[in-house]
Amino acid sequence: MNLKTIKVVGVLGIFLLCFLFHFLYEWLPNSLFSIFFPVNESIWEHMKLIYSSFVVYGIIDYILLSKNKIQFNNFLLQLFIIPIIAIILYLIIFIPIYNNFGENMIIAIGLLFLVIVVEQLLSYYLLQYRNIKHQNIIGIIGIILVYIIFGYLTYKPLENYIFFDTTENKYGINIYTD
Repeated sequence: MNLKTIKVVGVLGIFLLCFLFHFLYEWLPNSLFSIFFPVNESIWEHMKLIYSSFVVYGIIDYILLSKNKIQFNNFLLQLFIIPIIAIILYLIIFIPIYNNFGENMIIAIGLLFLVIVVEQLLSYYLLQYRNIKHQNIIGIIGIILVYIIFGYLTYKPLENYIFFDTTENKYGINIYTD
């Protein structure tokens, strides 16, 4: 198995994890899971799917890379940066579509798949790029900071439509309007 094959497998693995993670908090509601998985149907909470799926799949990715003795660089850095780029890309494309046409599950899932493909392409190139100084420290601190932000905004969401769950008429984990 080579790096390209591992990245193609990664597209499918991450995509499947997104579906599992969509329901994980609902099935096992607790404070820890609220940081990593969506607690409502807001746009913001669904960005946890992209980030957490990529990070969790990173364990499988690392095992496959090591088992196949594939040389790679910048693993923790790409584990931090690539899903952030994916979230930004997803929001840049999704928000105008959402604002103009409303929610469409097929578009949302199709866009998610497309973003995961781009995410894996970027990961492929960053893993082959020369080793970046302090990448492990930057990666670990970055991942921790992302989850601190996710946790904070789950319990203290901004009153913005990106954070609003229209199905439950609430913000964040338990902040209902009206």
